[in-house]
Amino acid sequence: MTQQNARRALLSVSDKTGIVELARELAAQGYELVSTGGTARALAGAGLAVTEVARETGFPEIMDGRVKTLHPKVHGALLGRTGVDDAVMREHGIRPIDLVVVNLYPFIETPSVENIDVGGPAMLRAAAKNHARVAVVVDPADYRVVLDALKAGGVPEDLRRRLAAKTFAHTALYDAAVAGWLRERTSPEGWPESFVTGLKKRQDLRYGENPHQFAAFYAESPSGAPSIATAEQIQGKELSYNNIADADTALECVRQFDGIACVIVKHANPCGAALAGSTKDAYLAAYEPDPTSAFGGIIAFNRGVDAATAAAIVERQFVEVIVAPDYAPDALAIFAARQNVRLLRTGPLAGRSPFAIEYRSVAGGLLAQSRDDGHLEADQLKCVTRRAPSAAETADLLFAWRICKYVKSNAIVFVKNGRTVGIGAGQTSRVVSTRIAAMKAADAKLGVAGSVMASDAFFPFRDGLDAALEHGVRAVIQPGGSLRDAEVIAAADERDVAMVFTGMRHFRH
Repeated sequence: MTQQNARRALLSVSDKTGIVELARELAAQGYELVSTGGTARALAGAGLAVTEVARETGFPEIMDGRVKTLHPKVHGALLGRTGVDDAVMREHGIRPIDLVVVNLYPFIETPSVENIDVGGPAMLRAAAKNHARVAVVVDPADYRVVLDALKAGGVPEDLRRRLAAKTFAHTALYDAAVAGWLRERTSPEGWPESFVTGLKKRQDLRYGENPHQFAAFYAESPSGAPSIATAEQIQGKELSYNNIADADTALECVRQFDGIACVIVKHANPCGAALAGSTKDAYLAAYEPDPTSAFGGIIAFNRGVDAATAAAIVERQFVEVIVAPDYAPDALAIFAARQNVRLLRTGPLAGRSPFAIEYRSVAGGLLAQSRDDGHLEADQLKCVTRRAPSAAETADLLFAWRICKYVKSNAIVFVKNGRTVGIGAGQTSRVVSTRIAAMKAADAKLGVAGSVMASDAFFPFRDGLDAALEHGVRAVIQPGGSLRDAEVIAAADERDVAMVFTGMRHFRH
């Protein structure tokens, strides 16, 4: 094989995992290696013959490497079509490149202007466009697949097409990450006309909400602050679709609190939540109001789990998933006896982007909104009754308000002494939600008397409040804003109940 007709591979990678081994096997198969900067040095350092792109183009890298592959000698070699562009390639001394192995500057891992790759995506897109002739690889996991195909006689058309599709998805993900990063650093002027987000498959799921539905879990890129999408599973069976959805609710609810907190979720609704002096006490207080619902639920903590907490959990209930920043070694030893329990470790629950976005699909479209991070302090509450809440009641009201945010509408939450005593969720009537919350408290023999109540939206009539007052509620937090606010306030004053307005609603659907 003459040099003019030799097969050639262009290698230019930021992630150099396996690149020397790949290059060595390509060279053994007769490939001429062309490379750039750090990749060329790595190959030469391994004793491989390599031609630098600067020598190929006759033009040096400039601007600290910003410009090195943007040249006709490179892009003509990638885009040239056999039998169509042969003459023009000979005229300009352009030799075809048959295999391209490129991965991009690590913008997703370390976002910065200088990590926005230009030449890499251009080469990838050119090679993927010409996949009829060129094989293009972006993932080190595909090196062996391509080498095996070459050994068998060449990269077949179907594989080239699949690699090209993966390449365009890779560059689209990269561009979406850059667009999102820039968007977060731009003063918002409304929602953009075109919305781009990057999602990368984290895992296939056995099925969706039900066994006849297909499902997979995709994570945003960059993923930002710790979340279910970034959590590490350190024990247990494979996560299901419903596990992930419920674990997200539990984690996002528990991360609101500065004090030690536990939240238990079942079917997308908190069924118990508490603040306490230890994770064990927080768990016990969250479990007691509704142990029936807690069975098979998701437990989330905002602190590391110790052995005492682990022992309390395994003694009392079957649990699907536990989510926590970390686990003590002796806690892991206890959970090891329950190998099916899925343990997720998030790391420290740091803050997240001030403009975090959540999505929901509808037939033929996507709804996007900023995450409900509405947060109130005591001095932002408006007391509308003759009696103002005590300091202890105010603390419980604020706790109930934060839990209420993660309960499906119509949401009613009863709280006493830093823990829920009854939760009514997902009903079409606020009165019925109130009755359910009271029923759950009675079933747990906790009682509503002396508790406070949160309602995610205003009371359109006084009947919802009357239903709660019959059970001894002593203070209420709600948005206000009903045409019948005066009637509702009067109902509270009749029972010497304190009521505060938030001016903020927390519908959750």
